[in-house]
Amino acid sequence: MSEEKSLNFIEEIIENDLNNGKYETLVTRFPPEPNGYLHIGHAKAICLNFGLTQKYGGYTNLRFDDTNPVTEKTEYVNSQQEDIKWLGFNWKNELYASDYFDELYSFAIKLIEKGLAYVDESSADEIAALKGTPTEPGQDSQYRNRSIEENLDIFTRMKNGEFADGAYILRAKIDMASPNMLMRDPIIYRIKHAEHHRTGNKWCIYPMYDFAHGQSDSIENITHSICTLEYVSHRELYDWFIEKLEIFPSKQYEFARLNLTSTVMSKRKLLQLVNENLVNGWDDPRMPTISGLRRRGFTPKSVREFCDRIGIAKRENLIELSLLEFCIREDLNKSANRVMAVLDPIKLVITNYEKGTENLIGENNPEAEDGGGTRIIPFSNELWIEREDFMEVPAKKWFRLAPGTMVRLKFAYIVKCEDFVKDENGNVTEIHCTYIPESKSGNDTSGINVKGTIHWVSAQHAKTAEIRLYDRLFTSETPDAEEGDFKDYLNPESLTVLPSVYIEPALADADLDGRYQFIRKGYFCLDRDSTADKLVFNRTVTLKDTFKKAK
Repeated sequence: MSEEKSLNFIEEIIENDLNNGKYETLVTRFPPEPNGYLHIGHAKAICLNFGLTQKYGGYTNLRFDDTNPVTEKTEYVNSQQEDIKWLGFNWKNELYASDYFDELYSFAIKLIEKGLAYVDESSADEIAALKGTPTEPGQDSQYRNRSIEENLDIFTRMKNGEFADGAYILRAKIDMASPNMLMRDPIIYRIKHAEHHRTGNKWCIYPMYDFAHGQSDSIENITHSICTLEYVSHRELYDWFIEKLEIFPSKQYEFARLNLTSTVMSKRKLLQLVNENLVNGWDDPRMPTISGLRRRGFTPKSVREFCDRIGIAKRENLIELSLLEFCIREDLNKSANRVMAVLDPIKLVITNYEKGTENLIGENNPEAEDGGGTRIIPFSNELWIEREDFMEVPAKKWFRLAPGTMVRLKFAYIVKCEDFVKDENGNVTEIHCTYIPESKSGNDTSGINVKGTIHWVSAQHAKTAEIRLYDRLFTSETPDAEEGDFKDYLNPESLTVLPSVYIEPALADADLDGRYQFIRKGYFCLDRDSTADKLVFNRTVTLKDTFKKAK
């Protein structure tokens, strides 16, 4: 019997809270900012928040923290919803911080009336200069002691659009000597004359994230507000707002974010890659975005398995990208049909094969639980094989084709190399073989044993496709930590395009949901760029971790 998996520290907190009757129902939320596409780090947070309410009951809200109209787009909202559904999760309520702009405004008024917020007209440089340092206290703004009446008047006029961007801000009045720099009178509202993707031009003042975050949680009765570790220092401010406003006491808990080798997770840097055309959009299969992983051929199951394996910790750590690749290999090994494709072709002619065309039977997936089924594969006397499967002067322990050697053609016959043809430059262009009629796969009575098996495609029946071979986006395992610009470490071999690859005819019916193992070459999927006249396949992952070997 397998050992039961131990609880992570957040699960321990939740079980204790539920068992002690602190909450009747667990309520979590996933709060993306609609200013970019979600990436694999967000997948970890999605699996955690939705996974907890699947395990303990209750529900999860999807709340878009749309407090900055300058950077937010409906495109991002739609893509993020699609990503969450693709991972296999559903939210109870679709909500937006902008749903609460009226209520958040009233909260700000309440703080002003309590003498806990004031309007400041200092410049950004003046505010920064007065804030102090981690070892030196800050200094009060000259506007810190405005009267409540004056603060209410100016804040109302800010809301009414009387002032230009940057003319005034609203700050919480807390403690300019606090050891926590975030508690030194943080900004809670700023003027932005910008059209919001949902509220249009109704507002020209917008709450800061730190103000909208905890209050939105409280409005929704979120019991466990789960964030990544960079928000540890924000928790004191989160609690302060809730306490002073005397509203539902949501509680914040932090876990270690996902740091993955050979990539970057900063949305700012990912946006830079997109805007500078260093990748082909947010869903480029080299990107760590969920949409990029989906386009590359990753499955929801493999991503959820990866998130489960890395676990939930309190300390930052660096996870090997090879673990994510292991998870997709493990899933596709059991689910992907085996097919044949020749990426670097050379012609093989069977000189004594006189049957014309023969239909052979190929197994789809011997690892599948249901047996995988079979398919018809046409065979003829002219085949395409991989150039690397022939060696004119064979190396030691060479088990593939060479003059006088024999190999088995996958699902077909044993052939023996009799001769080969070269062009004027000395390049081998054609291999001539004879076949053993009694050696047919599944009905072999030849008594001949060979050590090598190679794949092939019938030249007469082959279809062609463009193949995109994807690899790590960066040559460095930690591009963020290297000297200079992170873009200096982009891998120039992260994409190799093979414009005309021969594939077996069954692949002409491939669909976007299909996953395929190209025998001996890796796992592939059909790309959305495909048309009826031109198929395009993306390599999801190699059969083995070749990147470390190459390094």
